[in-house]
Amino acid sequence: MYSWKKLEAISFASFPENTLKETIVENKRIGLLKKGDKLYAFTALCPHAGAPLCEGWLDPQGRIVCPDHKYRYDPTNGRNTSGEGYKLFTYPIEIKGDEIFIGLLL
Repeated sequence: MYSWKKLEAISFASFPENTLKETIVENKRIGLLKKGDKLYAFTALCPHAGAPLCEGWLDPQGRIVCPDHKYRYDPTNGRNTSGEGYKLFTYPIEIKGDEIFIGLLL
């Protein structure tokens, strides 16, 4: 069950493609990434050592690369793709018109 929260001051149309951005929703640091017509939301801190993932970059396959230890995460499911065994928590997203809503667990 989710509590859906509208992201204020961020619209889907103006969100830059292939750019990592961080936002705060109900005191949670959440990273965002737009790829094509999809928006992905994930915990903004690396589950390994807490580095801010939005200060990292995307590799050629579109995976999020942690700026500290270069661990890689698939934004679609949060899986660690470089073999260390960590998992990034991901959040569901709904787009209604140009508005973005994120689902937080109740």
